[in-house]
Amino acid sequence: MLKNLFNIACLFLILLSPNLVQSQEMSGKLVSPDHKLEITFQTGQLDKKGPANQLYFTVSFKGKQLFKPSLLSLDIKGAQALGTDVRITNSKISAGNDTYQLVVGKTDKVNEQYNSLQLELQENSTPARKLTIEARAYNDAVAFRYIAPQQEALEAGYELINENTEFHFSNDAITYAQVLPHYRSMYESEYLKLSVSAFSNQGGVKSSVLIGLPLLAEVPGAGWVAIAESEMQGYSSMYLTNPSGGWNGHTMLSRLSPRLDSSGIAVKGKGSLRSAWRIIMVGEEPGRLIESNALMNLSSPSAIANTDWIKSGKASWDWWSGSLGPDGKPAYTTANMKYYVDFAAKSGLEYMMLDAGWFVSKDITKMNGRVDIPELVKYAATKNVKVWIWLYAPYVFKQMDEAFALYEKWGVAGLKIDFIERDDQFGIDFHYKAAQKAAEHHLMLDLHGGTKPFGLERTYPNVMSYESVLGMEQSKGGTRDNPENHTMLPFTRMLVGPLDYTPGGFDNVTREQFYPKSDSPMVMGTRAHHLALYVVYQAQLGMVSDHPSAYEGQADFEFIKKVPASWDEIKVLHGIPGEYISIARRKGNDWYIGSITNWTARNLSLPLSFLGTGNYTAEIYSDAADAKTNPKHTSIIKQQVNNKTILQAKLVTGGGYAVRIIKTK
Repeated sequence: MLKNLFNIACLFLILLSPNLVQSQEMSGKLVSPDHKLEITFQTGQLDKKGPANQLYFTVSFKGKQLFKPSLLSLDIKGAQALGTDVRITNSKISAGNDTYQLVVGKTDKVNEQYNSLQLELQENSTPARKLTIEARAYNDAVAFRYIAPQQEALEAGYELINENTEFHFSNDAITYAQVLPHYRSMYESEYLKLSVSAFSNQGGVKSSVLIGLPLLAEVPGAGWVAIAESEMQGYSSMYLTNPSGGWNGHTMLSRLSPRLDSSGIAVKGKGSLRSAWRIIMVGEEPGRLIESNALMNLSSPSAIANTDWIKSGKASWDWWSGSLGPDGKPAYTTANMKYYVDFAAKSGLEYMMLDAGWFVSKDITKMNGRVDIPELVKYAATKNVKVWIWLYAPYVFKQMDEAFALYEKWGVAGLKIDFIERDDQFGIDFHYKAAQKAAEHHLMLDLHGGTKPFGLERTYPNVMSYESVLGMEQSKGGTRDNPENHTMLPFTRMLVGPLDYTPGGFDNVTREQFYPKSDSPMVMGTRAHHLALYVVYQAQLGMVSDHPSAYEGQADFEFIKKVPASWDEIKVLHGIPGEYISIARRKGNDWYIGSITNWTARNLSLPLSFLGTGNYTAEIYSDAADAKTNPKHTSIIKQQVNNKTILQAKLVTGGGYAVRIIKTK
């Protein structure tokens, strides 16, 4: 008893100790709720030539370092970089819980704990500007952002040249990187498997290679990480480059997309500055990153009060086949678009996507006489189908208010805005403005030809999908879209949100048989492989891309008709980027599994331990025995299963395995 009283008294004295309180307050260390993930912020001199009080961070996972000291600063025009000579003036740690429900997405409910840090800093020299680092630690991610609060030095306005955020890998990590040509691309490049140092080894010349987010990396012996961003309103997109120019360069450095109207300036503002969240997702396996909700957690809650009109679904689409009619000839007419509506109705699809060709030049409020959209919408309504229409982004920039109000009167359900090609400050603001204006007129959005997702769909759940992917459309022109690409995308592009890959190609051929063509294109990979893509890829608006006649009399089309477009739960069973993946998704009481492989044939074991108690019926669509040479051939069987069952999936080269599991009544 006396020993307990002594311990309690010591603890009381420790808590009252001013020195210890100061030490705790000044700490820049933040640990995840499960104590496995840690990010620490400090100031100091990292090299003999550098300033004495630079701000930097480190990250470790399960006691192993992922990122070595990595510098942090903001390069504001007219002053030294904010963060190069600072001291910590205050530190506050707290805890929170993200609990919310998504309208559509890869899960319906989120409930995740986090610890947070508010780190206040001030410059040591005049004008003694203030800087705050806000950070969070979840069990599967750490994140931080810069905040320069309102202060005299910023009141007249500021021009942010760049954000100097380093990501100094603790080893020569293996990255899966999307190399982009410039700041106005459409994020439709391959993801390349290369070490970090490969981007710096330019014969001693500093690399100018731009890498788009997300960046996936395996840090040998430490874990898998992915760098992403979210909550970008008023800001500019971040790219990465390796500036070291040496064989041992393991550092990535941020580069903000520059404004087109101000040479060398990325962000203009006044009063205060708030960056986007810098997110580092972490896991022992790459599949854990796919399951992460970090991007949604760090985005603002829904700004739309009534979301009843926002519905996920699948759509028929005229563009992929070349707007071919029932006679096999191209016809961009109202009558032919009704044919695609009829197909959607017959197949139980919620939508029909009308692609380019309906408006007059440079005016998206006037039809050119080829397709009568109000008539098409009214016809579709009689079939319980709704219509989306295609738009050219530069015209939307100018006519958004007038056009969106008009489309609401027409009864249009959603807009596919294409060729955005901007993610500078103007481009990001356009995303927010378009989402807000579309919501005012009960219009959903599918954003094409532009940047990757950044959490906008939580704030504006009428944003159903983004392209920013090397998708199936590439089969019209070449061989870039293939099973190797298919197995890379879930671990890279899909980490940050839905992707309008536009699946559903039913002219499945071998690699040797394939050749590109514009109308009625072929696709590489087996029929079962392409069925499985509807489960593997997240797409709240799922295209059923091929010509209606391609699905006639095809028993395996039944899987596409039944598969949902939005989900309640996700489980990544296994996978390796660029090689294979198996994902299980739940909608209500039903589960779906999608497994795909690259050009290597595989036998995969799929444990069904995620099922509840009781018995289930599995409808299995797998590669037929001869699918290696006849990739259109699919085996369809039904099997009784439970949570002890382990399915054995045999995938041929470029093969797949798609399963629908329903509770036995």
